[in-house]
Amino acid sequence: MTRKNPISPNPTRREFLRKSSAVAAATALPLKGVGFHNSVDDVLKVGLVGCGGRGTGAAANALRADAATRLVAMGDAFANRVESSLAGLQGSAGIAEQVDVPRERRFLGFDAYQRVIEESDVVLLATPPHFRPLHVEAAVSAGKHLFVEKPVAVDAPGIRRVMDACRAAADKGLSLVSGLCYRYQFAKQETIKRIHGGAIGDLVSLQCSYNTGGLWHHGRKPEWSDMEYQVRNWLYFNWLSGDHINEQHIHSLDKVLWAMGDETPSKVTASGGRISRIDDKYGDIYDHFNTVYQWDSGVKAFSSCRQIVGASSDVSDFAHGTEGTAEIQSHRIKGANAWRWRGDGPDDMYQNEHDALFKSIRAGAAVNNGDYMCKSTMMAIAARMSAYTGRSLSWDEAMKSQEDLTPVAYVWGDAPAIRIPRPGVTPFV
Repeated sequence: MTRKNPISPNPTRREFLRKSSAVAAATALPLKGVGFHNSVDDVLKVGLVGCGGRGTGAAANALRADAATRLVAMGDAFANRVESSLAGLQGSAGIAEQVDVPRERRFLGFDAYQRVIEESDVVLLATPPHFRPLHVEAAVSAGKHLFVEKPVAVDAPGIRRVMDACRAAADKGLSLVSGLCYRYQFAKQETIKRIHGGAIGDLVSLQCSYNTGGLWHHGRKPEWSDMEYQVRNWLYFNWLSGDHINEQHIHSLDKVLWAMGDETPSKVTASGGRISRIDDKYGDIYDHFNTVYQWDSGVKAFSSCRQIVGASSDVSDFAHGTEGTAEIQSHRIKGANAWRWRGDGPDDMYQNEHDALFKSIRAGAAVNNGDYMCKSTMMAIAARMSAYTGRSLSWDEAMKSQEDLTPVAYVWGDAPAIRIPRPGVTPFV
């Protein structure tokens, strides 16, 4: 992913963003015959890889998006996840009759994705983020349409792999929809459209926060190997989640990128640490990050995220311009062109993204969200590397990083060693 050239002095930023929005609206491509299903009577076989809460929700959304879909295969590292997910879907009103996953199509282990892909027309990828590049590559190679949960990698080599796979998907006419769900919320779309249309004047700076409490932890059982313990508690291990700036705060960073017309920053400077998560059970991740993203135009974005039990919560995003401020999360503009979203009807962003995916498949017009899902993930990875090492990084440096977090082997035994990053000591690779 190459950073865009700096904005020339001829078109204004407002004109640039308006043109970027027009280009984004024209990204639907005609399908080239791979996995083409243009009849509502033509059953689309759906497979789920990663049967946790997010994967189960994605499967339910997929089935509700198209009455002629059937969930035919499920895969996860663990049997209890498959069975609990399946039971939940079978008990869901309105979609239970679309669930057809007999025992022979319930696959377990690190290689379960291969069997799910074989059985499916559309594959939903919702495992821990580390596995996303491998799974995206395999599904695209097999010619399958994809729903890809965020984030899409945990390191720069993984991003480069996903970028290549997304280009291959475009060449094959495959639809690939990202789990960065705010992009599919109608209220957010209108808010960003107004920013790009000049409602706040020329963009000066952005600010985003994703400050929350603690999340789940599954503990440890004596019979679990180190690898099983880490995979079951994947949030707390950098090689699996990419840290919470990547796994959770990516939503905020994606809104910043979107407001910037999907132009990536030129420089990233971040700090962070562990002031609350000091117990060994929290693996090697931080509990807070603060980041400054800088663009060649001079625009800066100020980003804050933390996961600390008992601390105040704040999930908000602001775009500040010469004529006003857009409150992106609350869909409001203050200033010369004051406005507030008052849309009618349902606006379930989780459902909207699956509606768009299956509509694109039926219409023969492929959707490919690969560009922005890779850029937003890389914004998070770049900030994490900056915070871990204590170094400011250029976008090009971050993109060329050779740090590969892949373990020696995917086996239920030893797991990657835990090393807490120390700014000024941990090297940039």
